[in-house]
Amino acid sequence: MGTWNTRGLRGSTLEEMINRSNEKYREGGLALIQKIPTPITPITIDKKSSQITLAYFDQKSTVDYIGAVQGVPVCFDAKECAGTTFALANIHPHQVQFMKDFEAQDGVAFFLINFTSSDTLYYLRLCDLLVFWERMEKGGRKSFRMDELNPDYIIPPHRSVLVPYLEMINLDLSER
Repeated sequence: MGTWNTRGLRGSTLEEMINRSNEKYREGGLALIQKIPTPITPITIDKKSSQITLAYFDQKSTVDYIGAVQGVPVCFDAKECAGTTFALANIHPHQVQFMKDFEAQDGVAFFLINFTSSDTLYYLRLCDLLVFWERMEKGGRKSFRMDELNPDYIIPPHRSVLVPYLEMINLDLSER
């Protein structure tokens, strides 16, 4: 089991942007995506603020979000990266296995990665992640660089949606 502390809030800005985008998609009848809460057991609580300062995860989390887009089951995880190289240590084997199983049931699984240094949002398909994952498992690099990614999956800015990933799902489905 892992522990939780303030470092667990690192992706909260990206998650808040995704949550707002999901609400917009729901209001428009385009998708119904829910944030999956990670169950925790509090260990230490700050008496002044009543905030949890230390906790244990009750179980391994799978993905951050799950739902349906126009009848297509989707699941995804949100990650942030300060540089241009993404460490695969940020993704856990049980997450990869869950996503493989999800796609085996005709779902779509992906990662949304925010490369903060270049202000680039990227839609990483599971099949593309698996190329890097298998390279790592064979003793290769334990990371991938932005320049190794397909530029077609860079998420362009949108006027009314903060993280407009639906177009990327359509592109992903068209290439399967």
